[in-house]
Amino acid sequence: MRTGLNQSVRLGQELKINPRLYQAMDMLYMPLLDLQQHLKQELLVNPFLELSEEDEEELSESQEDGEEQETEAEAGEIDIESVGEEPIADDVPEKTSEDETDWEEILLDGFDTPGGMREETDHGEHFEAVPVAATHLDDHLREQVQMLDLGPRQLALAEEFIGNIGDDGYLATTLDDILLGINASIEKAAEAAGRDTDDLPYYTMPEAEAMLVIIQRLDPPGVGARDLRECLLLQLRDKEMTGSLAERLVRDFFEELVAHRWGDVARRTGVTPLEVQHAADVISHLSPKPGTAVSSGSDNYVMPDLIVEKVAGEYLVFTNDGNLPRLKLSKVYQEIARDKKKFDAENKEFISNKLNAAQWLIQAIEQRRQTMLKVMHFIVDRQREFFEKGVQYLKPLTLREVADVIGMHESTVSRVTNEKYAQTPRGVLPLKFFFSSGLATVDGDDVSARGIKATIEKLVSDEDTRDPLTDQAIVEILERDGIKIARRTVAKYRDQLGVLSARMRKRV
Repeated sequence: MRTGLNQSVRLGQELKINPRLYQAMDMLYMPLLDLQQHLKQELLVNPFLELSEEDEEELSESQEDGEEQETEAEAGEIDIESVGEEPIADDVPEKTSEDETDWEEILLDGFDTPGGMREETDHGEHFEAVPVAATHLDDHLREQVQMLDLGPRQLALAEEFIGNIGDDGYLATTLDDILLGINASIEKAAEAAGRDTDDLPYYTMPEAEAMLVIIQRLDPPGVGARDLRECLLLQLRDKEMTGSLAERLVRDFFEELVAHRWGDVARRTGVTPLEVQHAADVISHLSPKPGTAVSSGSDNYVMPDLIVEKVAGEYLVFTNDGNLPRLKLSKVYQEIARDKKKFDAENKEFISNKLNAAQWLIQAIEQRRQTMLKVMHFIVDRQREFFEKGVQYLKPLTLREVADVIGMHESTVSRVTNEKYAQTPRGVLPLKFFFSSGLATVDGDDVSARGIKATIEKLVSDEDTRDPLTDQAIVEILERDGIKIARRTVAKYRDQLGVLSARMRKRV
């Protein structure tokens, strides 16, 4: 076979996604707050877009019936030559003010103002003041260390300790590693200063142990612990419970405490199982991660994209788009663009692209709105019993079912439900809440897995704590209600709910 280069001609078809389709899918995926920022950014970069004020909308509605107004954007590309075919109203007042912006001149000059920057013509936006930073556990500990009577050498060692404490409040390394790290810093500083490293003031283990005691007395109680047992002991000490039964449980019977073996502990300590259980209840109120009380994550605010309200016995669905920028085509720029003789080929292409992008964006926003309403309308119709009676009546639902009914692809429904929330009479819920697998009943109907979990949770909350329900007992109760379920499925749902086994839930 001869090797070499050759050329050939082939005729074929390829399916390529329009870049605007990518943008439409991204807009469908965006939650409400992200969409707000996206539209504000488009207002800045596209001169053919402007905000539609409420007063202008009311004025346009009161115009004469003979006037035609463009309300929807065309799906296809718009030719710049066709813009000039629209007549310009004769009664448009001429610009007489010297200070008024000359939009025609700005358009011809490439949208640059004489000062080199585009002038701001709208009022500044007002945002709610929110905290930009929160107190971190490191800062909280440093503030306390600075108030202690410590020398420079102790402060440097305290800083090394604080740097090795995680967000949960535990010391993330050993004392040996802390000494190794700070002594290495001393050597590096001595080498940089040209000093002899033979007689450096290295930190010792007694100093590290003494500093650990200081750190573990700081707030929050339990900070600086090296394991869960030490963390609980520090918190009990802070509560002045040293020598109590609870402190003894953690110190001497930790494994039995975790396994809830109250009888074994009672026999070995000479107290009643009820006293052991009361001491365990005290321990259960301690924090296993004390650092989270200070270095908790920032609050995530949720703005519902959809609103479901019950009006006259019917559930109505609305889009919560009151805070979205209302976009429209700028009449000023449209009038300037009609005079095609002023522009060369490059400017015509720019104007055509911007005008097409503006009209397409307005159409994409409306399409997103209609798609979300279709999906939510089907969810409300399918889950009506949930809105009326509660989560136990939630029906199984999949993305494919919704896609088949509304005539869209499953991936489109997935984008609609991603990170979207609905304000309903049952609270603010993510749209993903309404989708879950199902189990069959003896009547041939289906019941949602989420509804079964709610039923299991209610059964456990109402049980006799002295004789808690086993997984098999829950299976039998559900079977009496017509739900066919395996014991291992009940155990799986119970673990997902964070419910302990029957033996661990039993109380004396």
